[in-house]
Amino acid sequence: MPLYSYRCTACDHAFETLVRSGDTPACPSCGAQTLDRLLSTPAPQMKSGRVIASGRAAAAKEGHFSNYSKAETKGKV
Repeated sequence: MPLYSYRCTACDHAFETLVRSGDTPACPSCGAQTLDRLLSTPAPQMKSGRVIASGRAAAAKEGHFSNYSKAETKGKV
């Protein structure tokens, strides 16, 4: 089942939901079925060095090293 993003035209609520083929989703906020499906950017299929470096920099800035290996965190924690 694919995950789709929608915006309700009745109450302007934005949400994501799993949709089976042939099903019509309803807004979890108001129950209306008048929805606009939103476009989203696809996730990259592979991890590039730049993406990993960016994630590690963000983690280090926040003070945790959860995405580093034990060898990489030696002396940092």
